[in-house]
Formats: sequence, C-alpha cells, structure tokens
Amino acid sequence: MDLTQYRESALEQSRTKDLMRLINLIPKGKDVLDIGARDGHFSVLLTENFETVTALDLEKPTISHENINCVAGDITQLSFNDNSFDLVFCAEVLEHIPFPLLQKACLELSRISKSYVLIGVPFKQDIRVGRTTCYSCGKQNPPWGHVNSFDQEKLESLFPAYDLHEVSFVGENHEQTNFISTFLMDLAGNPYGTYDQEEACIHCGQQLKKPPERSLLQKAYTKMAFFAQRIQKPFCKVHPNWIHLVFKRKVAQ
Repeated sequence: MDLTQYRESALEQSRTKDLMRLINLIPKGKDVLDIGARDGHFSVLLTENFETVTALDLEKPTISHENINCVAGDITQLSFNDNSFDLVFCAEVLEHIPFPLLQKACLELSRISKSYVLIGVPFKQDIRVGRTTCYSCGKQNPPWGHVNSFDQEKLESLFPAYDLHEVSFVGENHEQTNFISTFLMDLAGNPYGTYDQEEACIHCGQQLKKPPERSLLQKAYTKMAFFAQRIQKPFCKVHPNWIHLVFKRKVAQ
C-alpha cells in the first residue's frame, strides 16, 4: 500500500484532523509514546505538543527527527516503566491485536501512562467486508488484518483505571454483509478483498497473493453475493468510520 497516497486521501486527512484536535485538548507535556508509528506521520505531528516522542512499532521505525526516539517493541509486553509517558497515543492498532491478547495490550497502555491514553479504531467495522482468501493456505482473512471490531462500550471496558475524557466520531459507513453474501463471496474466492495490504495471512503468515482468474461459476457466485447485499441495503444504518477516545487516569480517592 502506498502510504503517501493513503495519507493524502480525504478520509485519512479527516481522521488525522480529528486526532490532532483531540491532542490539542490535552495539556502539553514532556513525553509521548506513539504506538504503531509506521512511517512516523503522527510521531512528527506529536512533536508540536510534546518535548520527546517515542515512536514504537514491531520493527524499529526509521524517522529522522531530533525529538523522536525510534524503538522496536510489542504492545502486549512493553519495556517501559510505569507512568513513563504523559500521553500514550494508539491509533489504528488495537483492531490488529488477537482477542486473547487485547486486554493485556490495553493494560500495558494503561500501566505506562501517567495521565492520558488516546485510542483511535474503526467503529463497528464489519470485518467481513473486503475480506480476502489466502492462496497459500486457503483460509479467509479479515480486511487489513483487522481481527477486532469495536464500539464505545467495549473500548471503555478495556480501560477500567481511566475515565472517558473526550470521544468523537469521524466519517460515515453503511457497508454491511450478511451470512449469505459472505458465504457466496468465499465461494467466489473473495476477488474484491484488500490484497494490497501489508499484513500477512493471520493463519499461515504468508504474504497474500492476488486471486487468480475466476471461473464462470465463481463469477456467478460473485453476482449473487452482491445481490444478497443489495437487497438488505435499505435496512442498513449509517454509522461512523472511526471512533476516537481520550481516556484520563482516575484520581485515587
């Protein structure tokens, strides 16, 4: 995926604008941790509000900036001391964490923050929309490696030591599958999945390959799948694309 093109899209710019709006509501501080820093897009923006930014990803990021310290790390097992950062910033990450490790990851974020945690994730995402078939192992994958779907209640439950300080929603989405359309699209080989994603197959770890040419039967399955989705569209409610939450550590009584 071309990150430059992705960052320039209208949807991504609206997400960035809202996250920065929330960051500006938080008191400026000394240290911030950017979880899942990737290309350093948000790490650089965070230097406007914090003296030192620690940019963390599974593989050590390469970001050239005098106020950014790049490190490799695992969100479920962070090597930082308790209360190390004024803010822990974690956007577009938690949806990738396998459910058995999700609570552990959120406890780690809670542990290392002095005051604030900012979370950004897709809101009520139907993770069957755009899913792929791995042509190495034959199993289905959620789009972009998103193995979790979140609403506000679920996110709040993952941070019991914090109060919800701010919440906002960005974008609109009405895409929704059903059992029949998903079953038919699987039979068709999921030809319209997110095969340009960086994330590998969650089952076998191999990089996803673009699907081969479909047979006539698979093309028929595809048309039937689209029809099954089309007939339910009038009943699908529009909901936001993303939810952004600022959590503030509870004051000890």
